[in-house]
Amino acid sequence: MVKNWLRNNTKPEHRQAMRDALTKARRVWGPFLGQLSHYAPRPVDTPKKYFKKRKLSAYPTLSIVTPSYNQAHFLERTILSVLNQQYPALEYIIQDGGSTDQSVDVIKKYEQQLTHWQSEKDNGQSQAINLGFTHAKGDIMAYLNSDDILSPGTLHYVVDYFNRHPDVDVVYGHRILIDADDQEVGRWVLPAHDGAALTWADYIPQETLFWRRSIWNKAGGQIDESFQFAMDWDLLLRFKKAGARFKRLPRFLGKFRVHQAQKTSSAINERGLQEMQRLHFESHGYQPSWETVNKNVIPYLVKHLWVHYLYRLKILNY
Repeated sequence: MVKNWLRNNTKPEHRQAMRDALTKARRVWGPFLGQLSHYAPRPVDTPKKYFKKRKLSAYPTLSIVTPSYNQAHFLERTILSVLNQQYPALEYIIQDGGSTDQSVDVIKKYEQQLTHWQSEKDNGQSQAINLGFTHAKGDIMAYLNSDDILSPGTLHYVVDYFNRHPDVDVVYGHRILIDADDQEVGRWVLPAHDGAALTWADYIPQETLFWRRSIWNKAGGQIDESFQFAMDWDLLLRFKKAGARFKRLPRFLGKFRVHQAQKTSSAINERGLQEMQRLHFESHGYQPSWETVNKNVIPYLVKHLWVHYLYRLKILNY
């Protein structure tokens, strides 16, 4: 809507300046979902309660797969964020795509603590995740990319919630954005889960996502390998179609790393947009315009801004 107004009511030489001003305003006032940097780098402030050891009523097996390719610089931090959780019934699997850097050396340092690891050429992230899950037997499942990390205490917190809420199938939480040096550069504070909004946009932080094996099997039991970028959104929509009950948990469960290697080419951006359009069509039976998509996510973003500012004012404590 704003872009159309700019195109129709301003001179070409003024449009970029106005776009820049709108971008700066959004960085200050929001919405903050979708933005990968909110402020200058600073140390991550982790509440003491995150480190508190929880005694659980049961310890179901929890399987995590890390797909990896040439991420040696970050991989060890990812591995340690999982192993340092000290969850006693953990299956941790690393599926490396035949990295040519020092990734295999990093993995070998921890192979005694891994359920399985392999380094061989694959067809991309989606296939790597599927290959990893063939070695998993856990009742609770997740995958964690090789540059992201879990927050302290996440696994005990998630399993405790699943133990106390047997009717919930899928959980996720808030996100902390970090840079290449583990410094915090932003936070995504999400409102309660909104199934209708999910059909228009995926704001669910993948690194915070956990689900039960029962809903995984019901939704097809695999990642759709035809997706290169929107595989997690496709999985979420299949969970929804299978009748999953979702819950956004009131906690920063994971940290999404923002770094130079994530800068995408125009070709990758084009493929990502094509996959999103494909999922829009599958969800709604027609190809909506981006203006229609934006219009339908506004109510969710308004709720996001409400909880975001309540969190910043310390009225909400996560």
